[in-house]
Amino acid sequence: MRIERFEHKVAIVTGAAQGIGRAVALQMAAEKASLLLVDRSDIVYEVAQEAEAAGANRVEIVTADLEKYPECCRVADACIEHFGRIDILVNNVGGTIWAKPYEAYEEDQIEAEVRRSLFPTLWCCHAVLKPMQAQQSGVIVNVSSIATRGLNRVPYAAAKGGVNAMTVCMAFENAQQGIRVNAVAPGGTDVGERRIPRNTESMSEREKVWYQTIVDQTIDSTFMKRYSQPEEQANAILFLASDEASYITGTVLPVGGGDLG
Repeated sequence: MRIERFEHKVAIVTGAAQGIGRAVALQMAAEKASLLLVDRSDIVYEVAQEAEAAGANRVEIVTADLEKYPECCRVADACIEHFGRIDILVNNVGGTIWAKPYEAYEEDQIEAEVRRSLFPTLWCCHAVLKPMQAQQSGVIVNVSSIATRGLNRVPYAAAKGGVNAMTVCMAFENAQQGIRVNAVAPGGTDVGERRIPRNTESMSEREKVWYQTIVDQTIDSTFMKRYSQPEEQANAILFLASDEASYITGTVLPVGGGDLG
């Protein structure tokens, strides 16, 4: 029998154009969710078509830069306008821009890493809380990372450590209002060649060595000695977003093949 855990749910999925976000969108679509797909790339329109074909109840799209708070508010408002409620928020925007020892980062690079991997989650959570509190229900799943314990990504690790902390604190604050807040901490995930690279700069030979360090460390740290597939991360996200996880909140779930981060 086909499982359709989200048939009567409205879900916002950010960073939906590729990678883990796309996998979440398509798997939720297959379980009959109504979806608001958000990305700053127009590729999200292609994912929307895939989601409709996969069986989504309804799909709407917002293109937005979620590093800016007003854009996150616009997303929440659009969800209320289109669907009348927000049942689920999956915060997937983020990702390492540079990989290098901390002393090699420049000031603007440190700020850029934090803007990319912390603020979209902070802003989107803030934007959806009042609607969720008004309906006395809601689920937030934040995408963190096991790289909070890793090499050559201190600013990114700091940002994802912030995601972990806010997840627990928000869960504590909102449990009595029917809102659950959890996070998954993905390990290395093979998303293939990105159509939109996180960093458009060409890497020097030294930077290639620094980047290879994080690849080697990620594989070495996992019991399974491999990267995950996006669908394996989406499986965990959908579980936490579903009513099957109704007694789970304030939890950061490592999905790293044995690496706890």
